[in-house]
Amino acid sequence: MKCPACGTNASGKFCSSCGAQLSAAACSACGAALSAGAKFCHGCGAPTGRGADAAARGAPGAAPRSNIPWIVGAALVVVALVVLAITQLNPGGPAAAGPAAAPGAPGPVDLSQLSPREAADRLFNRVMSADEGGARDTARFFAPMAIQAYAMVGDLDPDARYHLGLLHIIAENAAGALAQADTITQGVSGHLYAAVLRAQAAQLRGDDAARRRAEQAFLTNYDAEVAANRPEYRDHPGLLERYRAEILARQGTPGR
Repeated sequence: MKCPACGTNASGKFCSSCGAQLSAAACSACGAALSAGAKFCHGCGAPTGRGADAAARGAPGAAPRSNIPWIVGAALVVVALVVLAITQLNPGGPAAAGPAAAPGAPGPVDLSQLSPREAADRLFNRVMSADEGGARDTARFFAPMAIQAYAMVGDLDPDARYHLGLLHIIAENAAGALAQADTITQGVSGHLYAAVLRAQAAQLRGDDAARRRAEQAFLTNYDAEVAANRPEYRDHPGLLERYRAEILARQGTPGR
């Protein structure tokens, strides 16, 4: 007989060329007998899975499945979402100077000139600017797109993980922010960005005790970390000093 999957001459219970089953089998859904090579049950219409099995085994004429089209498609979707988000957050205007934006940042957005990290940072700046400007609903709507943009970057440094943690805070995902804080401290146990994220995640959860612990850790490590002069701290000039002042004000302790 000819194999119903690949068309080669075959005998026995399975095709020696592609491995497809030649003898009758029973439908896994209704138990009805299946004819050799049937892709669907004649009794209930349930798929038998034979066509997919043959393709996976590399049967002649059946191209093996690949995840590459799906990966490329997902990347294109993310890029499109970044374009849409940047446009919608500030249509036709200059780039918003969010907390991570450097002074004199370029105005018009030309995504063809941006790396994936630069595009993610640009979107982060827009989301943070919307949040700080009082457009909280807009910021929450676009935060997941910015999170996905960072997911396409690859390996993230502490500054990018801090951005990602803040986006999770805006998206009201305390667990996501804590995960970024934990990853940051794997490199530097007393990193100030980790303390900031933990304090904000605790505040989001309404856990005042955890917030105070995180703030105290920030104060304890402040001098040593500022002296370390890490590159990511320079990306947010004045942030750490302002946050320290806020903590001291809440504690009623005069700053130095």
